[in-house]
Amino acid sequence: MFASVLMIEKALTSADVEFVTTLHGDEPVSFHVLLQPRGDQADRLLRAIDDIALGELDEAAHERETPEGKDAAALGQQALEVSLSALRAAGSTAEGRLIEDHPLDALKALVDEVEADEVIVLTDPHYVEEFFHRDWASRARHKVGVPVLKLFSHSKA
Repeated sequence: MFASVLMIEKALTSADVEFVTTLHGDEPVSFHVLLQPRGDQADRLLRAIDDIALGELDEAAHERETPEGKDAAALGQQALEVSLSALRAAGSTAEGRLIEDHPLDALKALVDEVEADEVIVLTDPHYVEEFFHRDWASRARHKVGVPVLKLFSHSKA
């Protein structure tokens, strides 16, 4: 069975699930999902800049309302459960966990633990981090020792 570590920041949409579960054709895939809620990632300013770059001015204005800390963890757990259920409903094996600190350390540890064949980073665009190659995918390519695929979420969760 092909082992994929899937890094996400919010619940997978149905389009996201269809996309990742069909990447390898008919080969069975086991997904190991890591989720770090958006509010536990970059600071508000970087998130607001990303929103503005995407033309989402209303989102930028409400960035201060993005849950952080324990509130982000509660919503993150819910998003993780929704994502795991959707992957399983699509016929894949799926297990997962929340990331609280140091997402790349957690990623490296999980890749080693499950002997992953690849890493898929599926997030909304993060233009500031991507420009400076500080996004998860760019940094993971130098750390995990397996192919890293960067995908953008298809739509809002």
